[in-house]
Amino acid sequence: MKYFILAQASRLLFPALFVLSLVVLYRGHNLPGGGFIGGLLAAAAFILVGLGDSMERAKALLRIEPVKLMALGLALTLLSALPALLMGSTFMTGKWLPDFTVPLLGTVHLGSPLIFDVGIFMVVVGFALHTTFSLAQLAYSKIEGDWE
Repeated sequence: MKYFILAQASRLLFPALFVLSLVVLYRGHNLPGGGFIGGLLAAAAFILVGLGDSMERAKALLRIEPVKLMALGLALTLLSALPALLMGSTFMTGKWLPDFTVPLLGTVHLGSPLIFDVGIFMVVVGFALHTTFSLAQLAYSKIEGDWE
């Protein structure tokens, strides 16, 4: 089902919500936020497109199946533990690169906690969208008369 005003609003709001989710993801290891909240914001951006335009459009914007996104996110969270193990530290100890400055962003802090947060971000986006797409498919099939 397509709603003109919501579809137009979602086209304007999707990029802003997605960029906001990335900002919340990045700042999460120093300030409140992180992978979970950033993932929820990103999923909300895709769900807004799905409600305004169609779930097929939201799936096309995602470009990867949500289940595969969850699997990649879980693999990334496990990989975030490797730097600590390779350096002889305990499992999941945070390891950091030296800080550097980027002209428009300022000082950038990169480390294994950010890799972990990106993995969580991917898992949350995948789970939320898999659930939403499945429920939408079920609802559409019930509306069309497929009551099996």
